[in-house]
Amino acid sequence: MASREFLKILSSARLGDVSAQQKLASAYLTGAFKTPIQPANALIWLEKSYFSITNQALESQNSTSAEIFDLLSQIANIPLVETFNSPAFGFGWDSFWKLAEASDASDSNLAAKWQLVNLLINPANQEVQAQLLEWLKRNSATSLEKVSSLDFVGIQKIAKQYLQELAEGDSSFASNAKELLIKLQPKNEALSSLWKVWLDERNEDALTQAAELGLTVARLTLGLRLAQLDERVEIAETKSNASLKKAAYWLELAAKDGDRDAWYALGEIYRRPQFSGYNATESDRCIDRAADLGHAQAQLRKGANLWRKREKSEEKVRGLQASYWVWQAHQQGVSEAKELLSKILESCPDPKENEWLELAQFAEQALNHHAEHKLDADWLLLCHRLIIANQFNFSKAELLLCEVGQLQHEHCVVVDIRWELPKILPRLIQIETIQQRRALLAAGKAFAGSEIDLEGNLRQRRYRFDRVTEWLKTTFAGQIVDPETA
Repeated sequence: MASREFLKILSSARLGDVSAQQKLASAYLTGAFKTPIQPANALIWLEKSYFSITNQALESQNSTSAEIFDLLSQIANIPLVETFNSPAFGFGWDSFWKLAEASDASDSNLAAKWQLVNLLINPANQEVQAQLLEWLKRNSATSLEKVSSLDFVGIQKIAKQYLQELAEGDSSFASNAKELLIKLQPKNEALSSLWKVWLDERNEDALTQAAELGLTVARLTLGLRLAQLDERVEIAETKSNASLKKAAYWLELAAKDGDRDAWYALGEIYRRPQFSGYNATESDRCIDRAADLGHAQAQLRKGANLWRKREKSEEKVRGLQASYWVWQAHQQGVSEAKELLSKILESCPDPKENEWLELAQFAEQALNHHAEHKLDADWLLLCHRLIIANQFNFSKAELLLCEVGQLQHEHCVVVDIRWELPKILPRLIQIETIQQRRALLAAGKAFAGSEIDLEGNLRQRRYRFDRVTEWLKTTFAGQIVDPETA
């Protein structure tokens, strides 16, 4: 049964309320208000919203570009293939091409390209593709001239170009695009049947023939079997050099197709003493390549290797690269990464335990009421420093001297004040809470808009610190402050 809130939105949408129409579409996409997920209905309401916006613009002679852009961005989230039989499919088809052919590489642009790729060339949607071909014969393809002048094969060619772009990029669609590229490798009936025979009967001859015909997954499977790899990709010590050479051959072919498991297995083979091609440098290169492609164990290995060699590294802050790769492995659930990460990065997730807690609370109050107190810009910056110092347990020197705009990296904070105090070594501190990220974001915005020399030298900063902290204590002492805001 539909919720009361849903019925209220539905009533407003039927009366032409643009906002309600878009909320209704969102509900059909996300299942909000206990609404059944129905992409086709979502597209119908977005089409209604589009015409409502354009009609209102004609009547009022106002520009609608921003509203149309927001609408199209919402359309990009719809799985296009599931809306084929919808009466609004023509509108969706036209909108997706407009988004895909936009000059920017925004999230909606990439999402639209992926949805068109999935509809037009994914083998899983062959039945819909056949129906789409008939639909295109009865309808003009799109108002976009580049597409409307092409036949179905030409349109699929554009989709293949989109697929290649997505596979080579670093967006959230890259992994799926690479998998689809592998599925689209040239196959014939013999290849498909050979792979099916292997899956059903575990016929070694069928597997070998499929690999020889160019099927990436067959090459990977054959290479792993020849190397006797278990699920953790460890090679049996007793395996002969001849088998390892054959395994390396097939794995190299699979690796060239972009298979990360193949790269990782190659890295293991090159490290085995019984392999005649033993090469530690090549092993590290293969492991690094697998890590770049997102292999969790490879990321841990790469991070551990960088950590061991940190003394010989020429990086400005030793351990930063190592911590990044170990953190990536930890994010993928590799249990061994947690212990190593704790050796590289300091942890201070609870600001209540840090010495700057009280001053940070007062500083938060001062920032929330800075217009009332008419604080100078340099005082505001010091308040941000106090909050960050409490979140990451800085020393007083680090509080005063850290370069706030350069603190945050994806996974950690780098505190380096050697520009003023050369003997104090840099520290790497893990970012573990949302509040820590919010504090860094707020401070980054404040410092980005300030003058470079506003804070002055160390002597001036110390003097300002004493004045500001004394004022904070005098002004806010005794007030009730929520510790969670610090």
